[in-house]
Amino acid sequence: MFSRVLIANRGEIALRILRACRELGVETVCVYSEADREQPYLRLADQTVCIGPAAPAESYLRADRIIAAAEIANADAIHPGYGFLAENASFADQCRDSKIEFIGPSAESMRRLGNKVEAKKLARKAKVPTVPGSDGAVTDDAEAVELASKMGYPVMIKAASGGGGRGMRVAHNEASLRSSLRQARNEAEASFKDSDIYLEKLIERARHVEVQILGDQSGHLVHLFERDCSLQRRYQKLMEESPSPSLHSKTRTELCRAARRLGREADYYSAGTVEFLVDRKGRFYFIEVNTRIQVEHPVTEMVTGIDLIQWQIRIAAGESLSFRQRDIKTNGAAIECRINAEDPENGFRPCPGRVTEYIAPGGAGVRVDSHVTVGTEISPRYDSLIGKLIVHRPTRDEAIRTLRRCLDEFRIAPLKTTIALHREICDHSDFLAGKVDTGFIERVL
Repeated sequence: MFSRVLIANRGEIALRILRACRELGVETVCVYSEADREQPYLRLADQTVCIGPAAPAESYLRADRIIAAAEIANADAIHPGYGFLAENASFADQCRDSKIEFIGPSAESMRRLGNKVEAKKLARKAKVPTVPGSDGAVTDDAEAVELASKMGYPVMIKAASGGGGRGMRVAHNEASLRSSLRQARNEAEASFKDSDIYLEKLIERARHVEVQILGDQSGHLVHLFERDCSLQRRYQKLMEESPSPSLHSKTRTELCRAARRLGREADYYSAGTVEFLVDRKGRFYFIEVNTRIQVEHPVTEMVTGIDLIQWQIRIAAGESLSFRQRDIKTNGAAIECRINAEDPENGFRPCPGRVTEYIAPGGAGVRVDSHVTVGTEISPRYDSLIGKLIVHRPTRDEAIRTLRRCLDEFRIAPLKTTIALHREICDHSDFLAGKVDTGFIERVL
């Protein structure tokens, strides 16, 4: 096991990793930007290192400064969390070249799966269904128009690299396709330094269902069942649950087996997520792999009892999984709400500022993952996530009842947050019936 781990992230996920390390008896080093100097969770770290100004490009995205901090602090390994450098294969290489372990998959797996075009080719090789679309990057507009005409509108334009909804556009006709191609390429270049885009047939009224996988460096790889992440806005998830309320048991089995086959085909180890779209007939299609821990990982932890962050660290240290696929069972239902500093009534506009009141709910089956306390400043420079409310109860109906109660108790002031929106969702008949899809928020609410 490592002696000391540097946490190359901030906020909620930095605190989550810090807690996992402490339970494993591993010392922690937290890096921070000048804007995060007063974050309370830094007091829990064994060491802290300032790595630059508030701007992410000068701090949390500076691989050289993070590695230098690890060398100064004599850290054995670096945990990247999610976002920032978490899916940067070059950063993983730099860490390992500096004799510091990167807590995540191999750089080779990250490269193979990080590019969505290459990941689709790998999925086909593993006999995993993929969304109909271009075989590779589309470089010519005329080619894109011809392909879209053959597939039939609407079509989705996607960036070959990256994620988070950036570089994605929907085109309903040739005119919108031609204008969207340029916009998508420009956004992809600005976000990921890669302007390659590709086309896919838009699966309308689809559900977004993902499978958690976990593998060790000895070749053992398991799935930890699925999470339903259909409640989204602008391709950003708002609420996640496990098990998915819409999947038949046969589809669930096939979906999870497909994710496991793809992970094995990629020689994957560490935690990862294989994401799918499921249409109204129950057919599923692979869309991408996230080669990192997900924001919504607590949902899986609650229903399986497996600590994903601790296992990421154990696997990076060379440990083998202590369980096999047959040992993994799910228990009850878990739902997570992302509490963001945003105003849903005004296009989810970010609402940064200082928190003057913070009262988190509690009780049986309730978990709140948050770095926020009274006095915490929510910065406009970073993600608007305040925290995550997770409930776990024996049944989905009980989980929803507990979730309603918790949302009524949650107090965060004076910022606008997504709490009221989540409360509205909990009373909607489509959500209660498990019949939402990825367009539900924009179409209905």
